[in-house]
Amino acid sequence: MAEENKNANAPAEAEAPKKETASGAPASGPVPTPGADTPPPAPDLNINDLNAVKSIIDIATTRGAFKANELEAVGKTYNKLSTFLEHVTKQQQEQQSQGNNNG
Repeated sequence: MAEENKNANAPAEAEAPKKETASGAPASGPVPTPGADTPPPAPDLNINDLNAVKSIIDIATTRGAFKANELEAVGKTYNKLSTFLEHVTKQQQEQQSQGNNNG
């Protein structure tokens, strides 16, 4: 009967093999990556990207990509984006003209 108990436990042990490294030592967990403590870079989003989004909304609307009940939200977002881009463009133009007057 002792042999039956050993055989009953054998498949359970075979199902969960122990992980080993290439050197034959058991693996203890994830290996830290050099520089992993540094935070990821900030997302890169600029005015050109926002202008591209504005164009995409315009094209999608023209092609009928939105349902009628979605058009209000799309229009409001498009108008907010347009207003923001106009404001930023004016600021950039003012800075350039001030820079030309001072330089």
